[in-house]
Amino acid sequence: MFAGRTGREPLPAPLSGLSWLQRALLVGAAIAVAWTLWNSNGLNERVGKDLLLFVALPAALAAAHGRSLGWRIDRTAIRNAVLLAVFVTPFYLVGSTLPTVRAFYPMWGGTLATYPTHVLKQFAVVVAAETYYRGLLCVSVKKLGRKAALISPVVYAFHHLYKPPIELVLSGPTDVLFGLVDYESDSILPSVVAHGGGLALLDWLVLHEPIFPPEQVLEWLSWLPLPL
Repeated sequence: MFAGRTGREPLPAPLSGLSWLQRALLVGAAIAVAWTLWNSNGLNERVGKDLLLFVALPAALAAAHGRSLGWRIDRTAIRNAVLLAVFVTPFYLVGSTLPTVRAFYPMWGGTLATYPTHVLKQFAVVVAAETYYRGLLCVSVKKLGRKAALISPVVYAFHHLYKPPIELVLSGPTDVLFGLVDYESDSILPSVVAHGGGLALLDWLVLHEPIFPPEQVLEWLSWLPLPL
């Protein structure tokens, strides 16, 4: 008698008709907004926030569509993880002597006494971040080709505007490098190792006397138009 949709007919799903690429980027954008609006206090809250937004949601989305977030380990991933970690280590060594970096790290008030537990919790944050930035926004959308490595740097920079200027400037090319290595590895292991290990090393170095004279390092980098 009445034309149109009956009560028993299913309504179209919000993401129906969209490709995996479109769904991944749409959900990724929603996660980015939610992460920005969700204020967390302290490392414990940050761990919970990141595990929910950066791990649980992308993992559920990927599992529902049979997609990979780069949670895999093989010889290529291990080799590239070692090479990437070796490459970024000098940057952490030099960066640990800069006054702006030493004033900012360790994040969340880490001390030598709390270093072991602090590093473990911080590593959970790193794994979550890499799952989102390099997993969902790069490895899972490999259909884009190497251009996929250009997505996460924009989001990451926006999320980390509060960091020291030198780190913020370097985050762009560093993110692209991490993304390309993970893309070629089809795994986020390289960026997890380089990021997590590097951050643990940086905290340890900042909690001790500088390994290089800060004055000398500042002189080396005096050509940079940035506060160091």
